[in-house]
Amino acid sequence: MLEIRDLHAYYGKSHILHGVDMRIGEGEIVALLGRNGVGRSTTCKAVMGLVEPRGSVRFKGQEIAGRKAYEIAKLGIGYVPENRDIFPGLTTRQNLILGLKPGQRDGQGRWSMEDMFALFENLRERADVEASVLSGGEQQMLTMCRTLIGDPDFIMIDEPTEGLSPQMTRRVAELLQEIARRGIATLLVEQKLAIALDIADRVYVMGHGRVVFEGTPAELKSRDDVRREWLEV
Repeated sequence: MLEIRDLHAYYGKSHILHGVDMRIGEGEIVALLGRNGVGRSTTCKAVMGLVEPRGSVRFKGQEIAGRKAYEIAKLGIGYVPENRDIFPGLTTRQNLILGLKPGQRDGQGRWSMEDMFALFENLRERADVEASVLSGGEQQMLTMCRTLIGDPDFIMIDEPTEGLSPQMTRRVAELLQEIARRGIATLLVEQKLAIALDIADRVYVMGHGRVVFEGTPAELKSRDDVRREWLEV
C-alpha cells in the first residue's frame, strides 16, 4: 500500500528525517512510536506533501513524493493531524460534509455519515451544533470521522488519544480496529504504548530521525533495551 525509501525532510536548515524506510500493507495497522521530536509527525507530513520530501514515497506502486497535498488526498490517502483541524464556525454535520471528495455523495464510500453517528453517538447528539463547542475528545472524533467519510484507502492518524479520557481512548481504539476490518491501512502515531501494542500488526520505533526498530508488538515487548533507550522517559 505504502512504501517509503530513504526519506529525508527539512525545516529550513534543520535536517529532521535521516533516511527513513517504512512499508505499510493493505489493511495493516502499523504503529510509529518514539519520543516527542524524533520525526514521527514529520514523516506523516512528508508523505502528505505538507513538508517537501527527499527520497521515495510510493503509494500503490505510484511515486507521490513531490506532489501537492490535495493531489495526494485525491489518490486515497487520508491524514488526521495532531492539532484537530476542525472548522469551528461550522456545525458537526457541515464539518463531516466537507470530508466528502468532489462529486462524492454521502454513503457512496465505505463510510457514511450515519456510520459516523452510529460509532459516536455524541456526534449525533451534536450534529447541528457548532464544532467550536465540542469537547477535545469530540473534536478528535470529528476530525477522524471527517477524514474517513472521504473513503481513503490509507490513513495516517497522529496522536489520536492525546488528552482524551480513558473511556474516549477506548472508543478511539475500537474505531481504529474497525478501520482495519474495512480494509483501510493505517499508520498510527501514538504515545500510549499499551494501546499501540494492543492493536498494531507491526511497530516502528524512531529515534533521531531514523527508524531504530521494526518488528511485531510481541518482539518489541521482549526488547527491554529498545524500550529503555528510545521510548521510556
